[in-house]
Amino acid sequence: MEVAILTVGDEVLAGDTTNTNATWLAGRLTETGARVVRILTVPDDRAVIRDTVAEWREAFDAVIVTGGLGGTHDDVTVDAIAEAFDRELVVDPSVREDVIETVAAYRDRNPDLVEAHELDIDVDAWAALPAGSRPLINPEGLCPGCVIENVYAFPGVPDEMQALFEKVAGEFGGDAVSTTVYTPQPEGSMVDALAGVRERFDVTVGSYPSATEHNRLKVTGTDPEAVESAVDWLRERVEVVDDAYQE
Repeated sequence: MEVAILTVGDEVLAGDTTNTNATWLAGRLTETGARVVRILTVPDDRAVIRDTVAEWREAFDAVIVTGGLGGTHDDVTVDAIAEAFDRELVVDPSVREDVIETVAAYRDRNPDLVEAHELDIDVDAWAALPAGSRPLINPEGLCPGCVIENVYAFPGVPDEMQALFEKVAGEFGGDAVSTTVYTPQPEGSMVDALAGVRERFDVTVGSYPSATEHNRLKVTGTDPEAVESAVDWLRERVEVVDDAYQE
């Protein structure tokens, strides 16, 4: 299963916010056996989000979009996704009720803050989702997520994104397996070995240098026997230390 991750937010592009969502999602998706084949960050630009989603939903098995959901002026992701599918925005009664209950609970917990800032929430703006989508009620916050065909939309707040992903994690998967081995050899000394293993086995090999620890070689494929054979072949040509592990 090939999955693309689209993170939305001017603050990410400006360097004000670290894109931990993409890193976390990539790790979790890899754990399921899926392959992450694209990661892209775009601004809070309705047309850019719409066009990317429209292209990617045809190109990949699944697309995950994080960020830009909600009812504020710069939250345009849901509108963009609706346009990518040529759908209207609608308010599901269960989503609306959850937003109302979440706001009420917040008011109860923070009465002084609410009074001082005259909190006024446009419930429908926060609850609106593309027509025909499957709502994902948010257990950690105000903004719902949704699934429309093969596109999954989650809020950008990490705790909320992670909670909603876990609701649908079982819908992702694949047969990718990988083994990581560690070596003290410099990357430049392994060029021939890395080229050779790719030529002989149906695997991909990632080489990840480290300035403070052993360098990593990650062998990935869909056939466990091919991965094992590739790793054995590398061990005969590259110095490998004992702290190897199977993923």
